[in-house]
Amino acid sequence: MRFTPWQLLAVMVAGAMSQHDRQVINYLREENRVLREKLGPKPVLLNDDQRRRLAVKAKVLGRRVLTEVCSIVTPDTLLRWHARLIARKYDGSGKRRPGRPGVMQRIRDLTVRMANENGSWGYRRIQGSLANLGHRVSRSTVRRILKSEGIEPAPRRGKHMSWDTFLRAHWGAVVAADFFTVEIWTKRGLTRYFVFFVIDLATRQVEIAGISPNPTGQWLVQLARNLTDPIDGFLRGKRLFICDRDPLYTAEFRALLQSSGVRPIRLPPRSPDLNAYAERFVRSIKEECLSRLIIFGERHLRHVIDEYMQHYHVERNHQGLENRLILSITERASCSDDFACRERLGGLLKYYHRRSAA
Repeated sequence: MRFTPWQLLAVMVAGAMSQHDRQVINYLREENRVLREKLGPKPVLLNDDQRRRLAVKAKVLGRRVLTEVCSIVTPDTLLRWHARLIARKYDGSGKRRPGRPGVMQRIRDLTVRMANENGSWGYRRIQGSLANLGHRVSRSTVRRILKSEGIEPAPRRGKHMSWDTFLRAHWGAVVAADFFTVEIWTKRGLTRYFVFFVIDLATRQVEIAGISPNPTGQWLVQLARNLTDPIDGFLRGKRLFICDRDPLYTAEFRALLQSSGVRPIRLPPRSPDLNAYAERFVRSIKEECLSRLIIFGERHLRHVIDEYMQHYHVERNHQGLENRLILSITERASCSDDFACRERLGGLLKYYHRRSAA
């Protein structure tokens, strides 16, 4: 094949340019080797923009050429970056719509409540009760909700009765008893007095049964006789008596209660949470009254407790009773905006009320 002068000239120029490019590439490769020797074995950390630029340039070269010229990263790394760029370009996860919506929180709460409050209800019974409220869910949905909350199925769940369920089932017939102590100043110095009380769980009424510096089993038996009096005893009409395992609750004390138709229920050891209503009363009387006074003598103690009990029953709002009074006193209606404040123990206890009309 014969070439024209112009073709030969073009071939010579192309060859010269190709040789020049190879010399440039060889120089750049050697420069990269020198830089790598200066950096040492520590890998070169690149940001996302640098990775993108290298991946774009490597796209047109292919693996064989990359194997010859790459010195910072391997050809596999460049190809992996390139594949990641393609995947990011066609990634549609940001435009995906949410899948099937989850169960409304209201339905979940109702399902859990029904299961906890009714130990014998199975999945279908709960499903029907939800339908009565206008919530149509499947049996499997009820099962999935209860399983996620760690609630057992009906046959096993129904065999265990919580204290809350037990108490509410017998609410009107249950009382609880406990002691609390008060440090008072006497002629003998600082003396600890024990106060024994009984609380009606349904009404929150409290009876201070006795106060003594040296409580004994016989003393408590006498208090039990007073509490079980058939005419005006505080335990009249009650059937369950919750108490702890204090040795003062002797066998004679428990037998006296049982003979009066009141069944004593002894709590497990070290379980104050199971007598929460009595514990809450102790906290109230101490925080609102006893802890704010220095008490001198037994007579002063009895006066202070008597004043607080009148305030507790007639003038104090109770959150457990929907913020109402235990015993509301009916006063003559008045349209006046004139208010009065009833004070006890020098203003320690206050009760605000509308002044009755004259």
